[in-house]
Amino acid sequence: MDLHLTGQTALVTGATAGIGLAIAERLALEGADLVLPGRDRAKLDAAAAGIAAAGGTGRVRTVLADAGSAEGAALLAREVPQVDVLVNNLGIYEARAFEAITDADWHRLFETNVVGGARLAQAYFPGMLARNAGRIVFVSSESGLVPPPDMIHYAVTKSAQLTIARALAQRTRGTAVTVNAVLPGPTRSEGIVDFLRSVASDPDAAPAELEAEFFRVHRPLSLIGRMIEPKEIAAMVAYLASPLAAATNGAALRVEGGIVPTIA
Repeated sequence: MDLHLTGQTALVTGATAGIGLAIAERLALEGADLVLPGRDRAKLDAAAAGIAAAGGTGRVRTVLADAGSAEGAALLAREVPQVDVLVNNLGIYEARAFEAITDADWHRLFETNVVGGARLAQAYFPGMLARNAGRIVFVSSESGLVPPPDMIHYAVTKSAQLTIARALAQRTRGTAVTVNAVLPGPTRSEGIVDFLRSVASDPDAAPAELEAEFFRVHRPLSLIGRMIEPKEIAAMVAYLASPLAAATNGAALRVEGGIVPTIA
């Protein structure tokens, strides 16, 4: 399917691995020109090379900047003053008992997961409204709707992202700008095995056993009973970034394998 993204400039945060890299690859395949910020030059270069090797026709520009910090956001806004698509994907997660969550933990997750994306939206949303064109996508999580008891601080940040996305969408009334959120479920990524070990009854079990126990014990509502592949999330994000999604605005679209047990 042609998503008509040729010539569009898309900024994707957290795009050196996992969901973010899959999103960047898919947008490049659809013809979008990419801006990839990151803190590690080697990882940025590897991501850009991988995207090129995947056959994308879009150009790739990397910017050495921490998109989750105030300084990094300011640098991005100076270096790249206008984008057509903003994908706020950068995020961190961890399992931690509620009693053990420190003030520093709360601030660290909020700074990266909530404030980081809000800063970039503040930088690019006004320009989109002025041009009457643009797409913003927040990569949230099913945890924002079904908060896991061992990741309460993470879940709260993901609920906050949904609030920001919906409230911004309300400001687009009568324009061609859209703001949406995507809710992935547990997704296969670079650090997922370490996470599964952190919540497993037997951390030394084989990865397949870790995954099976995780869904049996921690995500029993999942209808697919497996990790989601990053490219499955990327397909939804690419659609939302495209002109084909013009009538989808202010929505929280679920790509979580059926964990959320509601019909809407």
